[in-house]
Amino acid sequence: MAVLRLEDTGVPIYVQLREQFLRAMGAGLLSPGDQMPTMRQVAVALKVDLNTVRHAYDELERLGAVVLVRGRGSFVAEPPPAMEGAAHETQTDNLARQTLAAAAALGVDPLALAQRIAALAADKEKIR
Repeated sequence: MAVLRLEDTGVPIYVQLREQFLRAMGAGLLSPGDQMPTMRQVAVALKVDLNTVRHAYDELERLGAVVLVRGRGSFVAEPPPAMEGAAHETQTDNLARQTLAAAAALGVDPLALAQRIAALAADKEKIR
């Protein structure tokens, strides 16, 4: 939880939290089956409203990144099996479009972003 930070960028707090948790999962800091900090712990640590944190966790659950277990807490979900064929192509196109839209909204050059994604993916493969 020490890696969570809020920035005054105009990005909603729940989005910042969601993205930081997703990055932690992608980087292997949070692994499938790991228990997430409680919503209350996050809210207190960051001095934000509990409903804001709940919104972030709900988004993570909707994305399939987190499983909420009543009375036990939130856990990092197992990644879905790799897609193949047309479903893979559709999901890849959708994700690429979303990423390009986010880059455009932030004023990020799409070609520079693509190069950075390729470099990060290559580094991740080297680690495996």
